Parts: sequence; structure tokens; C-alpha cells
Amino acid sequence: MIPCFQSFVCIFVVDMTQLNLPPYEVRVLDKAGRRMIFDTLRRKYVALTPEEWVRQHFVHFLMEHKGYPKGLLCNEIELKVGEKKLRCDTLLYNKELQPQMIIEYKAPDIEISQRVFDQITVYNMLLHVPYLIVSNGCQHYCCRMDYEHRRYVFLRDIPEYCNLECRV
Repeated sequence: MIPCFQSFVCIFVVDMTQLNLPPYEVRVLDKAGRRMIFDTLRRKYVALTPEEWVRQHFVHFLMEHKGYPKGLLCNEIELKVGEKKLRCDTLLYNKELQPQMIIEYKAPDIEISQRVFDQITVYNMLLHVPYLIVSNGCQHYCCRMDYEHRRYVFLRDIPEYCNLECRV
């Protein structure tokens, strides 16, 4: 059975999908006819897409409600597999700057399927992190890797930063 997370009801001034994440003070602007949202980690405005809407809400949720340090989170990290370049949505590092958590986002209308878990697993083959999270803003899944038994274990909730086993 897949775990459930507490629901949050949000009303937004931006005409984007309501998410199952707490609201935050969204900074949106129009630039040359394109809607842009401020990415606090990259410290710049980026195109406001449904996936970016989820990313920004989720990052704020982690920082403001789960205690994740802003300085250890990074968005849009490039990974290389031979000649192929992949892009990891968000990474959490430990204090030694070793990757500890991969977070993959999808737009709210994209179903979280095995294919999504296969995608994040490819990233993890390169990074070998203890935690994986997948979210479409409405559904969130957090897994702890069990490398000894070659599987991931679903957690009931997204851990507080202070409770992560890897934060050393």
C-alpha cells in the first residue's frame, strides 16, 4: 500500500493547479509575455511550467516545514552517462556535499507510475543516495533505499531533516 500524506488546501492568485502542499509567498512575473516564477535555490526567475510550480512548492515545503537547509538543496543538476546528459530535478547534499536525496517532479496531471520510479532509479544508479522522493504536487512518495536487499522501502511520511540518517 502506498502511504498517504496530510492534505493542505491552497488558494492561489496564479492560475495553476492547487497542490497537496502548503502555500508559500509565490513570486511570479510576466517577462516578454512569459510567466516566470522565482526559484529561491537558483536565485533567478525561471519559466513557470506545471512541473516548475510543483518544484517550487515542494522545495519551500522541505525548507519551511521539514527543516531542510537551503544551502544543501540544488535544482536542475546535470548528470552524465557516457555522452548522454541527464538532469536531476532536485538534490539534497549532506554537509560533506555528497548527494543524499534525489527528488523528481512531474506536473500535477502526470500520474506517478512505475515509469517515473524507473527514471529516478537511473539517476540513483549514478548517485547511490539513501533517499528518493517523487511528487506531482498532489501525490508524494518517499523511499529509503535498502541496498543490502536491492529494493526501496516506502516511508509513511517525508522525514524531517533532523531525522535523516544521512545528514552527517
